[in-house]
Amino acid sequence: MRYDIITVGSSTIDVFVSTDSEIFSKKSNHKLTKMLAYPLGTKLLIKELNFTTGGGGTNTAVAFSRLNNKTAYLGKIGNDENGTLIKKQLKKEKIDFVGVTGKENSGYSIILDSKAHDRTILTHKGANNNLKFNEINLKKLKTKWFYFSSMVDTSFKTLEKLSVHAKKNNIKVAFNPSSYLTRKGINYLKKIIKNTNILILNKEEASDLVKGKTVEELLKKLTAKGPEIVVITHGKHYVIAFDTKNYHKIKPHNIKIIESTGAGDAFASSFISTLIKNKDIPTALKTGLINAESVITHHGAKNKLLKRNELNKLLNKKRLTVKTY
Repeated sequence: MRYDIITVGSSTIDVFVSTDSEIFSKKSNHKLTKMLAYPLGTKLLIKELNFTTGGGGTNTAVAFSRLNNKTAYLGKIGNDENGTLIKKQLKKEKIDFVGVTGKENSGYSIILDSKAHDRTILTHKGANNNLKFNEINLKKLKTKWFYFSSMVDTSFKTLEKLSVHAKKNNIKVAFNPSSYLTRKGINYLKKIIKNTNILILNKEEASDLVKGKTVEELLKKLTAKGPEIVVITHGKHYVIAFDTKNYHKIKPHNIKIIESTGAGDAFASSFISTLIKNKDIPTALKTGLINAESVITHHGAKNKLLKRNELNKLLNKKRLTVKTY
């Protein structure tokens, strides 16, 4: 079987918890940081409880599959009831599982809602952190692209080895590291980044890796590390891509956010999927933004991921402008 893309990353069962009892404190460790606090010794009523599957690896796999890409997911799932649920969801979405079933528990996350519609996540990585390179059946990894989301511990070392495997076998790599990887610095990630074709991260994560007074300077410095295209997102302010020659910038719509989990995965997978279909960067930015905005207006990272025909209709309907300079 030859795939358009194989996603590599975590899989979880996500529980979204919403209560009416959020309290914000302004200070933490002498820094002006918002904190979500609950009173001790009390029982709080849950207003709403939603169960979904999540994790960067499976979220993006679903997005790619719904956008008509032949997709597989590579990760480590526990041999438990939650692992069975994750595999059933993959099969339902027409995604092949080419990963490993381990003895550890499957990943599990509790997502606490807030009045600001942001979230605090309590996560148990479980099997996700223990994907060993020698456990993978490399013969199954026949693909045009890999999509790497964040993995840590043993699984991070496996990502490094997979990036080398990709380079040797002419497989393109898209990499979307999260803050707990970028905070370790550029030297920690350089083995993967030098084998990466497309790097996608937010402004804070980019600033963890390189220093620059402007976002354009950050983009130039990051492309110098190896990637052909670097994309930096900055919340409601802008998304900007650099292809070593031109900058392409788009501004998100001012919309009501219900829950932001999975927005980054939706953007990144839609952006890359559009390039896989041989479209240009401005079109990729528009489709990425449209799918991300669909996700953040609903609970759950997968619930409102768009199909290709839905995305195309919205692309024609919405007035989105990309500034190229």
